[in-house]
Amino acid sequence: MSSILTNHGAQIALRTLKTINGNLTDVQNSISTGKRIGSAKDNAAVWSIAKTMESDISGFRSIKDGLAMGEATVAVASAGAEQIVEKLTEIKELIVSAQSENVDHATIQTDIASKVEQVEAIIAAAQFNGANLLSADVDGSGATSLGVLASLNRVGSGGTVTANEITVASVNFDNTLDLASSLTAITDSTSAATALTEIEDFLQVAITGAASLGSSAARIEDQSDFVGRLMDSMELGVSALTDTNMEEASARLAALKTQQELAIQSLTIANQAPRLLLELFRR
Repeated sequence: MSSILTNHGAQIALRTLKTINGNLTDVQNSISTGKRIGSAKDNAAVWSIAKTMESDISGFRSIKDGLAMGEATVAVASAGAEQIVEKLTEIKELIVSAQSENVDHATIQTDIASKVEQVEAIIAAAQFNGANLLSADVDGSGATSLGVLASLNRVGSGGTVTANEITVASVNFDNTLDLASSLTAITDSTSAATALTEIEDFLQVAITGAASLGSSAARIEDQSDFVGRLMDSMELGVSALTDTNMEEASARLAALKTQQELAIQSLTIANQAPRLLLELFRR
């Protein structure tokens, strides 16, 4: 039935045009922002997952900064420990040369004392940002180790998040390499023989400590690399969930513009129907 009071065709055409315009606006926003899901109303479930992952990415970004700081701290201590090994090796060479009777033991002892002072200076100076892993007191507050935040562990999509640390123990060269008071002063070949045994023990302590710090440095470096890769993977995951597929959006935009033009034409035709009815009464 046709009516001049109610234009059902125009209502349908108008409703269709409104839907198309809404979809067109969504696609245009998606293209302009680059986000297919930019707010909770777009898709609450996916938005919630993406925001949780984004918060974890921010946390891992801070962890990576902390790992860089920890890596630098351990690297400084490791370099200091390796330098100490070299100085102890030089002291050992001097002690070996003092095993003979016809050498100047006093001069050799003077050289050894100088190198002992160098070792002590290295131990005192091998700090980064106030942390010294060669010292008995790492941070000046009695700490015997350095904790480096390594990762965040989440159990389930909304579960408890716990922090995981890498603990680097101090090698405590302050006490274990107390050369000034523990290494026998060389006055003759007999005292040189005693000092040789002692320096060998000190050298092994230094080598063990340097190896331990080197191992910790490698572990922190590997963890930093892992965290970087993990962040990249998580960012790709968030992108896959929320970012706009530009090729798909471009095709959809073209299709919606065509639909919009057709809907406008349909509305125009529907609005002409009442005038056509009036023509029936003019004949």
